[in-house]
Amino acid sequence: MADSNGSAVDTKSRFVEIYARLKSEILEDPAFDYTDDSRQWIDRMLDYNVPGGKLNRGISVVDSYKLLKEGNELTDDEFFLSSVLGWCIEWLQAYFLVLDDIMDNSHTRRGQPCWFRLPKVGLIAANDGILLDNHIPRMLKRHFREKPYYVDLLDLFNEVEFQTASGQMLDLITTHDGEQDLSKYKFPVYQRIVQYKTAYYSFYLPVACALVMSGENLDNFVGVKNILVEMGTYFQVQDDYLDCFGSPEVIGKIGTDIEDFKCSWLIVQALERANENQMKLLSENYGKSDPASVTKVKAIFNDLNLQSVFAEYEAASYEQLICSIEAQPSKAVQEVLKSFLHKIYKRQK
Repeated sequence: MADSNGSAVDTKSRFVEIYARLKSEILEDPAFDYTDDSRQWIDRMLDYNVPGGKLNRGISVVDSYKLLKEGNELTDDEFFLSSVLGWCIEWLQAYFLVLDDIMDNSHTRRGQPCWFRLPKVGLIAANDGILLDNHIPRMLKRHFREKPYYVDLLDLFNEVEFQTASGQMLDLITTHDGEQDLSKYKFPVYQRIVQYKTAYYSFYLPVACALVMSGENLDNFVGVKNILVEMGTYFQVQDDYLDCFGSPEVIGKIGTDIEDFKCSWLIVQALERANENQMKLLSENYGKSDPASVTKVKAIFNDLNLQSVFAEYEAASYEQLICSIEAQPSKAVQEVLKSFLHKIYKRQK
């Protein structure tokens, strides 16, 4: 086996291999007496929804844990356990996405049809989401129950899941509150949705898992949490920007934020800058699914020069984040935070 300090490719391939083992453990879980049909269903459902993404969140647990050990090579056991936590986050992500796609009535995800869009799946996908969620404590119990930090892991996953579901609620009630009302779309509203819906599970959770595995008390890392939540906000702003200005071939999905009346960073910025005529056009066309309306909204985004507003925001966020990171007392923690930031800075997908 290649040494743990090998290339990122090596880490990723070793990480991916562990998925098969975790899947087979679920398919042999003694708490449920599987039939052939149900075993096949779960097998297919997991393969379709869990490993298909970029796996950034999961691999970040391994990378972060390695950095916290200050370059000391991970034992096979440490690599495995940090990978299990990484896969728990990928399972969590799959659970959110399966249900999110149903709620948003989406068509594609990761360049293929959403799970619930498959002919034999439909709303069975809602229960599949519940199962994906339930697999997480099963994996934690199987691999961590003897560890002194087992309860801390359970607490962490429970808390982050609660925050994410609450952020999703905020997003849904802001977006789908009967009549479409753009006046609610202000930056503080946007920031709160993003913080809870995305930042905690995508940015804080992988680092928190690595810290807990390292024997740390998360109460001592509130500053780190705040930096990661800000990073998550910056990541979501990029996501919103790419939804409109990115190329679907590169990002793997066709952006629908405009059609979906999403409280996206772009509409929030546009509303702050629009004149009376542009306001009227936005009110009439934002949230409409016909291509002509979408084109009108995009034209206003261009007229307001939101591409350079984004470039300025990106540069300012980066400066601010580097500054906060370098104020952290632990060099190892600084490395973890910088590695996260460099993964997402100026990304195209």
